[in-house]
Amino acid sequence: MTMKAGKYYVGDLCYVMHDAWDEVCELVIAEGRCIEGEFNLKDGRRFAMYNTAFGDGVYPSNMDAEFCVDSGSIGCILVDEIKDNTYSEERVSKLAAIVEFDEDFRTFNDSGLLCFGHVEIDTDPVMDDYNFDDSDD
Repeated sequence: MTMKAGKYYVGDLCYVMHDAWDEVCELVIAEGRCIEGEFNLKDGRRFAMYNTAFGDGVYPSNMDAEFCVDSGSIGCILVDEIKDNTYSEERVSKLAAIVEFDEDFRTFNDSGLLCFGHVEIDTDPVMDDYNFDDSDD
């Protein structure tokens, strides 16, 4: 999936989308399960949202940021499209990250590694501890 270049909030969308959270939930919850991907709100705003491997918590990334999660998911939305009156970059810096993407970028979930362009958030660090050895000893 692809998002357009620009300045994005990357983190738990529940912190910055209070104004549209009901609509977000209607889009991402189907038959009792959360679906992932890129979505469009009725007003045209586009966002991406992916489930974390272990729900809520704090997750490391490949950049100088940790990501706090209270909705079991991490996503991204253009900063200019955040209409939440509680949004501030100071508040966000404690919970998530603001990232400038110079080019269109892909978003996906690779077995708990949530990728937003060059940003990788590891929501399944347990898998990193396993040593997969195919040898027959």
